[in-house]
Amino acid sequence: MLKARDVDRFLIISALLLVAVGIVMVYSTSSIMAMKRFGNEYFFVKRHLSYVLAGLFMFLVATRVPYGAYRRLAYPALILSSVFLVCVFIPGIGFTAGGARRWIRLGPIAFQPSEPAKLAVVFFLAYSLSSKAGRIKDFAFGFLPNILIPGVIIGLIVLEPDLGTALTLSALVVIMNFAAGVRARYLIGMAAAAMVPLYFIIHKFGYMMKRITIYLDPWQDPSGAGFQMVQSFLAFGSGGLTGVGLGESKQKLFYLPEAHTDFILSVIGEELGLIGVGAVIALYIIFLFCGTRIAFRAKDLHGSYLALGLTFMVVLQAAINMGVVLGVIPPKGLTLPFISYGGTSLIINMTAVGILLNIYIVENGS
Repeated sequence: MLKARDVDRFLIISALLLVAVGIVMVYSTSSIMAMKRFGNEYFFVKRHLSYVLAGLFMFLVATRVPYGAYRRLAYPALILSSVFLVCVFIPGIGFTAGGARRWIRLGPIAFQPSEPAKLAVVFFLAYSLSSKAGRIKDFAFGFLPNILIPGVIIGLIVLEPDLGTALTLSALVVIMNFAAGVRARYLIGMAAAAMVPLYFIIHKFGYMMKRITIYLDPWQDPSGAGFQMVQSFLAFGSGGLTGVGLGESKQKLFYLPEAHTDFILSVIGEELGLIGVGAVIALYIIFLFCGTRIAFRAKDLHGSYLALGLTFMVVLQAAINMGVVLGVIPPKGLTLPFISYGGTSLIINMTAVGILLNIYIVENGS
């Protein structure tokens, strides 16, 4: 049984082990591609290591900032996130990658604004839900602001288009509102009302409908639209229980697109087998347990909602990524937290771990 005094230790260990797995697997999945494209097998892993260092720096900073400070940052963070999400559509600032305008370039720095936007939404909801606790069941006061304001951020992300992040953030908003005591019928009604615009969004962006049809039967076009899913299935099937060995994956050899980002778990399944995938899942479960334990034991409602939001911000994305690569849900274009190659996501998630640790330190009077 995990004791309260061990929560911080296991939280840090689980996060750092996931980061360590990421370093190893980013090199394993990208070295051959990096050599072919850039003449340097360490191209991607060197960049990833720089992101890890930046993430560790933000982790250390976040552990030392009293979590109460994020109350004052709730609205400024939302406004800044909205500005960045609008900048994505400005020529010369925003740029396209993977068929969507999800990135901003400011000089030598490029980042994905939807990642800090998730953090901003958690800051806002933790502040708003805790400050309105006495009237949380009121529709106009306790429900609408906590849905409509995050809805602006979600709408901007949909326009990129990035439906995967938008749906993940929507689920996070529902979870935090439900945990705070918002009436379930309000949330169910909102979800039902959202089905209409979601239907039109899916039909507006044709690739989304294609993803759904391919999800239902990827073998109908195994060399075309279903190629990625089929290759993911082949990777898991080849790995078996113990895997083919670290570095020995065949699917990463230009068969499995996005092997170092969205589908990195497929290569883990091939190289390390069911045991390796099970170990990764176990680390996320430990992270979930520690995060929710911190949320339940927090000194105040703000800390409780903040810890809950940060925990599910990470775990929801991990669950959706795993569901995609295993063919349980349609492809969403989401990375695997702490493990996939990608600087913005890694830095934001490490910041979240630092904030969680600060909440733990305060609640234990350390």
